[in-house]
Amino acid sequence: MTIRVAVAGATGNMGRLAIRLIEEADDLELHAALNSRSSLDEMLGADVALDVTHPGASAEIVEFATGAGIPIVVGTSGWSNDRIAEITALMRGHAEAGAVLFVPNFSIGSVLGTAFAALAAQFFDSIEIVEAHHAGKVDSPSGTAVRTAELIGEARRLNGPVAAPHADQRARGQLVSGVPVHSLRMSGLLAEQRVVLGGHGETLTITHSTLSPSSYEAGILLALRRAPEAIGVTVGLDALLDLGLPGAPR
Repeated sequence: MTIRVAVAGATGNMGRLAIRLIEEADDLELHAALNSRSSLDEMLGADVALDVTHPGASAEIVEFATGAGIPIVVGTSGWSNDRIAEITALMRGHAEAGAVLFVPNFSIGSVLGTAFAALAAQFFDSIEIVEAHHAGKVDSPSGTAVRTAELIGEARRLNGPVAAPHADQRARGQLVSGVPVHSLRMSGLLAEQRVVLGGHGETLTITHSTLSPSSYEAGILLALRRAPEAIGVTVGLDALLDLGLPGAPR
């Protein structure tokens, strides 16, 4: 069976990468390549849509796809738990709505790094995240950092909140689920995330570095191939890897 894919954000770096992967795969076919001037109606007839646009456009694309019954993979940053909950509520009671798979990061290594951080969070009270991306990334914190912080918060539900002294000071970063997140946007970088966990007399640092966009390829293909069979809302590529993290279909 060939899966017909509509790509929104086709002219961006991730969009061009996805289109190349689709054209090289025997089981995928490019149904439509949408840019900022395209009509969303071009998505109609696709088996799955991929949204790799920007935070200002993503919500409209997701709402259109779900309303048209098209499963959609959302690789656009800026989707917090609260915003995802709105989509979940919108879909509730509409069996004909297309499934939504939110993927903060398509890198398998990044997903594992987040999983390790959530596991370690139960044993350390001091936790902070430093994420760094290229100067052209328009949103901060990154979707990956938000996802990591939210999972840390969930992992510590029984332990209490992370210790974050002086959180009212702007230099202490943005609090996400009680975890300070610091964002760097600089030339010369692609993507990196460090989760620093502090305990008595020791620190543990979990670092993932993206050295090439090729790190996203396996995750993009996995998401596109699994999305047509998905039900409801799924958060995180980890749900497809069966890592046991929160975010399974709901």
